[in-house]
Amino acid sequence: MEVEQTALPGIGLRHDFTTRRGQRVGVVSHRTGRRDLVIYDKDDPDAVCHTVKLNDEEADALAELLGAPRIVQRLNQLHQQVAGLVSVQLPIPAGSPYVGRPMGDARVRTRTSASIVAVVRAGQVFASPGPEFVFDAGDVVVVVGSEDSTAEVAGILAEG
Repeated sequence: MEVEQTALPGIGLRHDFTTRRGQRVGVVSHRTGRRDLVIYDKDDPDAVCHTVKLNDEEADALAELLGAPRIVQRLNQLHQQVAGLVSVQLPIPAGSPYVGRPMGDARVRTRTSASIVAVVRAGQVFASPGPEFVFDAGDVVVVVGSEDSTAEVAGILAEG
């Protein structure tokens, strides 16, 4: 699928694509941070027939709804392709020594060879979080690795 990017001087960027059924859809990312979901007229691809203005929270919620199932689906496909690879979802318990600390402090990859590929917090997915990502109690960490390495990660996150 081809996504077109267009600079909108003084406004921001517009990203558009056409669905298989011929419907043109776009997102306008304003310099102010606001995002508009736009649906174009099927008969006139330059005319917008509907606009939904989204604040940051609403844009995050929509991204979550569209993105989270795709992450799980891609992980499941990867499991079918690579023998011995598993993904697990591990909660960060309130008593974890990593609550309130950056993910990098746990040194999960270095210590276990497993990778944290996402963190789910209050229904929001943080895909590929960096070492500066700060854990909260109740976060659910998605870890990919072998059965042994993911079990080691569970121990690290629970006990240090």
